Amino acid sequence: MTSDAKDSLPATAGSPPQASALAAWDGRSIVLVGLMGVGKTTIGRRLAQRLGLAFTDADAAIEEAAGQNISEIFAQHGEAYFRDGERRVIARLLEEGPQVLATGGGAFMDPSTRAKITARGISVWLKADLDVLMRRVGKRSTRPLLKNDNPRHTMERLMSERYPVYAEADITVESEEGPHDAVVDNIIRKLEGLKIGSQGGAA
Repeated sequence: MTSDAKDSLPATAGSPPQASALAAWDGRSIVLVGLMGVGKTTIGRRLAQRLGLAFTDADAAIEEAAGQNISEIFAQHGEAYFRDGERRVIARLLEEGPQVLATGGGAFMDPSTRAKITARGISVWLKADLDVLMRRVGKRSTRPLLKNDNPRHTMERLMSERYPVYAEADITVESEEGPHDAVVDNIIRKLEGLKIGSQGGAA
């Protein structure tokens, strides 16, 4: 987790966002969804820099509000307590204006949160295959849902449960091995071609 929930970064020289695209997004936040290990925080930071927007890590904001890290919240209070806090924090963040918002893997599964993202944001599903995800999550030991004897099986179950819901996102972008900037380029290309409906979300 990052220590700062929100960072404001200057746009990279020579790569400002298209003004027409920004206007078309109608002040909505770009909300990254997907499983743990897919790269939402790393890619989100680079995307925010390219677009000249602030970057917010929802998990870091939850930790800041709770005064505990995610593992401690899960261990002491359980997943239901964490999801309730996650729901409230993301709702608040979506009211704070356009930004790039990286959400936890389970956030988009909540119908209330998903509806708020549809109304106030543009959802981007970062999708990766199982082997890529397992290589990435293996680098960290702070994933509460993977603290068991068979984390690969857990990840397979999460993919089965969550991918059909993630597929409701406005945009889907593959996040495979390779330069993160290539993923950012792909997101921006798709954002520039997106039309926003009057009720939110992609038209």
